[in-house]
Amino acid sequence: TVRTNKHTDPVWEVRWNTDESSGTLNFFSISSDGRVSNWLLMKNKLESEEVMELKLLSGGQGDDEETSLVGLAGGLSFDFNRQSEHLFLVGTEEGRIHKCSKAFSGQYLETYEGHSMAVYTVRWNPFHPRIFLSASADWTVKMWDHQAKFQMMSWDLGQAIGDVAWAPYSSTTFAAITSDGAAAPTSGVVHVYDLSVNRNECICEQKVVKRAKLTHVAFNSVEPILIVGDDRGGINTLKLSPNLRKRVERDDNTDPGKTDEALQIDKMDAVLEMVTETKV
Repeated sequence: TVRTNKHTDPVWEVRWNTDESSGTLNFFSISSDGRVSNWLLMKNKLESEEVMELKLLSGGQGDDEETSLVGLAGGLSFDFNRQSEHLFLVGTEEGRIHKCSKAFSGQYLETYEGHSMAVYTVRWNPFHPRIFLSASADWTVKMWDHQAKFQMMSWDLGQAIGDVAWAPYSSTTFAAITSDGAAAPTSGVVHVYDLSVNRNECICEQKVVKRAKLTHVAFNSVEPILIVGDDRGGINTLKLSPNLRKRVERDDNTDPGKTDEALQIDKMDAVLEMVTETKV
């Protein structure tokens, strides 16, 4: 509401603010009411301030911007860039993805169009500062370079995708879950991709539940474990086999001065190079 600054529709995601310069513990939230808010934990109360209003863009781009704003877009997901903390992505019910900045609350830095239905998840790559993934109800996972307007790669999983997560140990590995009900042939399946091994198809497909809808997926940050949540309250843990948890490999030709982080970026750049060559 206007008076209390609380959200008026469901809140779909919350994130702690890792920037400690404010001196106060605080977190961000995104809601279907079209707002991204920042919440400060005071001594005996919780105060919020609006970070962004997700203005809904109508029709095509290139129209006069003033005339093409027609209300607020429903926010479903967001993620902050690890290298540039002020940058964040927002996935919306309308299928658009917006790149925003904490410094410019009144406008989008960029809008990415490619999904035809709701974007349930957007995730920056943990190593490569330009790359992010999006997962949508339109059955696709897409990979983007935030400096380009169009998708780099797209995978059709044949069902609505409930969530996607990058692996914390490899810049080219991610997991996605298909989340349709029990009638769907691929219901309750985890799909693991490693783009350095196969750019087109997943390297592992594992059915996790039979009569439930998968809702979330997350990698353990230390152990080779994947956890998956479902709509019946179940949490399923999966151990990753050795071929699914490959870290950077060094050989005699590897520059000893390069950090693992730099090698991870090189690994993703090699994939991007192949994709660009294929498109040309």
